[in-house]
Amino acid sequence: MSINICINGFKGRMGAVIAETATTSGHAITGKVDLGDDLNAALADSDVVIDFSFHTATRGVFESAVALGKPIICGTTGHTQEERAELLAIAAKVPTVWAGNFSIGVNLLCYLTEKAADILPLSYNAEILEMHHRMKKDAPSGTALMLAESVLGPRNLSYDDLQHGREGVPGERGEREVGMHSLRGGDVVGDHTVLFADAGERVELTHKASSREIFARGAVRAAEWVVGKSPGVYSIRDVLGLK
Repeated sequence: MSINICINGFKGRMGAVIAETATTSGHAITGKVDLGDDLNAALADSDVVIDFSFHTATRGVFESAVALGKPIICGTTGHTQEERAELLAIAAKVPTVWAGNFSIGVNLLCYLTEKAADILPLSYNAEILEMHHRMKKDAPSGTALMLAESVLGPRNLSYDDLQHGREGVPGERGEREVGMHSLRGGDVVGDHTVLFADAGERVELTHKASSREIFARGAVRAAEWVVGKSPGVYSIRDVLGLK
């Protein structure tokens, strides 16, 4: 089924890749929006909006989509937990898929991480390591936060248990601690590793992205899936059927 897609953040790193992927998949780009453009006008003839822009623009995108009753695909990250909670309440008024990463492989990594965190005891210390290109503005990455949620949930931990780096942290590492480390440099599209380390062994789960096309393919697949769904916020796992 062909759908009409509005892309917010069209001039950004992901915009052109999403447009090319959507067009190749047989869809029409009916809105090409960037800073200062009229989103409402672009959305009027579209079935769905895909937003890969900047976190300060998210509220406006969500409010416009809700006002026009248009589904949302959002891959924008960098929001605080408070901002995210407020935005989720807005997004729930229309069918929305919001994820820190739209790669099928990354979402499989999150699924496997959740299973490992559930099976392995706390003595298997969890550490999350991510690396991105030097131009990335937010840290940790949205994907790293997705992985953190995959560790925290099964272990009944909270965001207070995340340790971002260790400079100035006295004493030994606690079992409940989940380490989070961000590296930036060069043109790395995105590398993510989750480690579970106990005395005598460690388990490492890794995903490495070499092309932004993987995110575009996932976003277009989510757009195809979300049109016609009931209002609510869905995950990529819903799109992929991963439980």
